[in-house]
Amino acid sequence: MTATPGPSDPWAVLGRRPLLLSCLGASLLGLTGVLFHVSGASPSTATTFRCLYALPLIWLFARYERGRGGRWAGSRPVAWLAGALLAADLVLWQRSVQDVGAGLATVLGNTQLIFVVLVSALLLGERITPRVAVAIGAMMVGVVVISGVLEAEPYGAHPLRGAVYAVGAGALYASYILLLRRASGGAASVAPLLHATLGAAAAGALLGVVVGDLDLVPSWPAHGWLLLLAIVGQAVAWLLLTVPISRLPASATSIALTLQPVSGVLYGAVLLSERPSALQIAGVAIVLAGFVGALRGRAARPERRLGRRSRGRYARGHA
Repeated sequence: MTATPGPSDPWAVLGRRPLLLSCLGASLLGLTGVLFHVSGASPSTATTFRCLYALPLIWLFARYERGRGGRWAGSRPVAWLAGALLAADLVLWQRSVQDVGAGLATVLGNTQLIFVVLVSALLLGERITPRVAVAIGAMMVGVVVISGVLEAEPYGAHPLRGAVYAVGAGALYASYILLLRRASGGAASVAPLLHATLGAAAAGALLGVVVGDLDLVPSWPAHGWLLLLAIVGQAVAWLLLTVPISRLPASATSIALTLQPVSGVLYGAVLLSERPSALQIAGVAIVLAGFVGALRGRAARPERRLGRRSRGRYARGHA
C-alpha cells in the first residue's frame, strides 16, 4: 500500500499539527525502555510479544490506509528481512537497558544516525560534510563518556557492556530503517511495517530459542506491560512520529527527534529512580548535541538524494 500524496493521502489528518504529533510520538518512544524494564521479561520474550501484540493494531492501520486508496507496491521479503534485523536490534537494545539503564540506553540507541550517514555515503553516494563529520565525532565521544570508562563508579550494572550493546543495536536499527524504506518504496505507508513486525516477531522467537531465554507462557503483570509496550512503541508512536515528521522543516525535525532521548532520560529518572553520574550526563549532552548537528547538517543539503519524506524514515528515533 503506497500512500498517495495530496488530497488522497490516507494520513493527511496527521499532517494538520505535525510538530505536536511528532513530539508526542517521540516522547512515547522515550517510554519504551521503562516499559521493558518494569515488565521484567527477557529481551527475546519482550521482543517477540512486543511485536505479536502490536500486529492487530498495525493491521487495523493498514486496513484503514487501504480503504482510503493506499496501495503498496513494495517487497514482502525485504520487509520480513527488515523485521529480522529489528528483532536483533531490540534484543541488543533491551540488554543495554538491563546493563546501563533505560534512560542512558535510549540516548545511546540514537547512535543509529552514525550508521545511517555512513551507509548513505557508501551506498547512496552522499557526501559527508565537515559539519556532519564533527557531529558524528561528538556522538562517538559522548558514547565513550556514557560507557563509564573515564570514571571509577559510573551508573549501571555493566555500563561499558551496555554501551557496546546499544551501539550494536544502533547499527542494526540503521540497517532496519534503510531496508524498510526500500520495502516501502519511499512512501509513508503502514503496510511494510506490518510485514516487518511479523518478521520481527518470528525472528525474536527464534533468537529466544537459540539463546534459551524465551518464555512463551504469558503472566501478569509482565504481559500487561508488554501489551502497553506494543501499543506505545511498536504501533502508535511509529505512526505519530513517522508520518507527521515528513511534513516538518529541518529545524522542527531536530526538535521532535531530540525529544525522544531526552524524555527517555527523564522517564528513567522519575519512574525508575535512575541516577547517572555527572560525567555520564555530560556524555548525554554531547551525544544529543552531535545528534542535532548531524540531523541539521544532512537536512541543509538541497542537492542530497533524499527528499523531505525520506528524511523522516532515515532519522526516526530508536526503540
